[in-house]
Amino acid sequence: MTPMLPTPSPLYRWILLATFLAAALPAWAGDASPNPTPPPVSTAVVPPPPPDVARDRTDYIIGPGDTLQIYVWQHADLSVTIPVRPDGKISTPLVEDLVAVNKTPYELGRAIETALKEYVRTPQVNVIVTTPANAFNQVKIIGQVKAPGSLAFRAGMTAMDALLQVGGLSQFAAGNRATLVRKSTSGKEERIKLRLSDLINKGKVEANVELRPGDLIIVPESMF
Repeated sequence: MTPMLPTPSPLYRWILLATFLAAALPAWAGDASPNPTPPPVSTAVVPPPPPDVARDRTDYIIGPGDTLQIYVWQHADLSVTIPVRPDGKISTPLVEDLVAVNKTPYELGRAIETALKEYVRTPQVNVIVTTPANAFNQVKIIGQVKAPGSLAFRAGMTAMDALLQVGGLSQFAAGNRATLVRKSTSGKEERIKLRLSDLINKGKVEANVELRPGDLIIVPESMF
């Protein structure tokens, strides 16, 4: 026969209920709180926006005398071929007296787009230099060469390229005492010694320096 368990008294049941409520009420109160603890704020560093396209040292710099073809996509009436005026400015349909000098074609295209936004929705502009003629993008070679003068700069141009275009060194040239005069972007003048005779006569390619727009090569006369 299964033994009968004693029936708990009413007082005992009230004690159990009070104990349960005392343990449960704090948890219920936390769930119902009108001001819950906010999630932690992220301290991750947001990367900055990408910078503008950097100008390469060999990028063509527009100057007075250049002829530019300006193409505005889907707007043939705004696309023109114009020269850069002596004051360094250009005028196109809807855009007057815009400074073009000392800009790359890419930079000028973005400047024209900004000016056209007042009249055209999302303009897209390409600028092509059809006739380069300004002094900013020339290399000059003077002194004891067969045909001293100014040469149109092109990307990858070297001292050998410049010498070939002027006919080479003259009979009395001191090629190994030649000097390359170059101005930095800050305007500071730098002088680099060139050994052009070694380059031409001995094939020493380490003397074949790469040129930059605005470079000046001076070849002195031999003393004997």
